Amino acid sequence: MSEHVIEDLVADSIRLLDAHAPPDDPDDPRVRDRFARLYGFQDGFDCSFTHFRVMDVLLRRGHTYRFPLDRHPDHAERTAYFAALTGFTALRTVDEGSPDVEGHNSWLQDGYVDPPFLYCDAGTALWRRMVAAGELRGPDAVPPRHTPLIDVVREIAVAAERSGQPELIGEWYAFGCETLLGGPAGCPFDTGELADMPAVRDLRAMVRRTGVLAVARKSPYAAPVECADDQELEAWWWDL
Repeated sequence: MSEHVIEDLVADSIRLLDAHAPPDDPDDPRVRDRFARLYGFQDGFDCSFTHFRVMDVLLRRGHTYRFPLDRHPDHAERTAYFAALTGFTALRTVDEGSPDVEGHNSWLQDGYVDPPFLYCDAGTALWRRMVAAGELRGPDAVPPRHTPLIDVVREIAVAAERSGQPELIGEWYAFGCETLLGGPAGCPFDTGELADMPAVRDLRAMVRRTGVLAVARKSPYAAPVECADDQELEAWWWDL
């Protein structure tokens, strides 16, 4: 079953980041970087493909690119195949029975079709081919930069507070330090290091200022401290 809470959170956050990007720099590449990190976060959950919820934003910010189908590098060799596509189609074939998680997470690498258009996301294999073919130039030919999730969440929280949407701050805070600052091996920082991080300090201050700790605690993703891999870290996280 698709995790609609995550899908809604990511889509709402993308709209918010777009709306609150610096007005004097509509092409700020940091916005695209943040979108890429949010979709990387979403890929860690059982979520559906949701790009078309915010496709207008993704196209405007250079996260996703749209072309006529005949601009695909293989179109001349596979004209019949492309002509036969009548609905949404991911162009990379993944064996649904395969246990290879990495393969399933790479299904967008070769682009996707929603007739009459071809789409690719920045940084993917098809995007690189389009760059090499000269279809994308300048800033559009630069891959997204890695951005820590905690830095993205801090920017979302700033925009949420300014726009009067404090609940969004609580929804993100609920994931805790193991998710927002960790990885497969858990959070690599101690409480002193976390307390010194500007993004963490800002986020915690906004949670206190907006009074959304209760919102965070009600989230289905707010794991009890006693269930955390590092209970000391999570106890600190929730002690505001």
